[in-house]
Amino acid sequence: MEVQTYDIAGVTLLTPRHIGDERGYFAETFRADLFAKHFGDYSFVQDNESRSAKAGTIRGLHFQSDPHAQGKLVRCTAGALFDVAVDIRTGSPTYGQWVGETLTPDNGRQLWVPPGFAHGFCSLEPDTVIAYKVTGSYYNVECDKGLAWDDPAIGIQWPSAADADTLSAKDRKQPVLADLPAYFSWSN
Repeated sequence: MEVQTYDIAGVTLLTPRHIGDERGYFAETFRADLFAKHFGDYSFVQDNESRSAKAGTIRGLHFQSDPHAQGKLVRCTAGALFDVAVDIRTGSPTYGQWVGETLTPDNGRQLWVPPGFAHGFCSLEPDTVIAYKVTGSYYNVECDKGLAWDDPAIGIQWPSAADADTLSAKDRKQPVLADLPAYFSWSN
């Protein structure tokens, strides 16, 4: 598995090796021992999946606060998506900065979004399916938080397909970074 880091500490791109022939391919998408070697001992507690019927669908930016914070290992199993992680760790040298990657079944890329980051995505094709493993705690409605997807202070360069009309009612009301309480703090 290829591991690529970014200038933002914590977020990592994992690309499993595809072993293929004329029938297709095989890929090992997760191994606990390799994950622990690179990221520490996280326990995955839940697998989630969502389908976006329309290209341009925006979901996020979401996170869970303590004591139910979650890390996410994200991949695309159908279609294509632009996946984003935003650093929301108060005091971090990269606070408010973002990373974005295009994930598809063919490229096999997976984005590790650790606790302390807001996560969102935009579907690039109809019938896009995102699948992700979460660490820490199960979903908790009281700790379900968000950040405005289009905050100009963050400046995410969303694909041209991004359609604000696809936002959920919840995502239309998320705060901008300047109004976000300090849910996470930086520690190195």
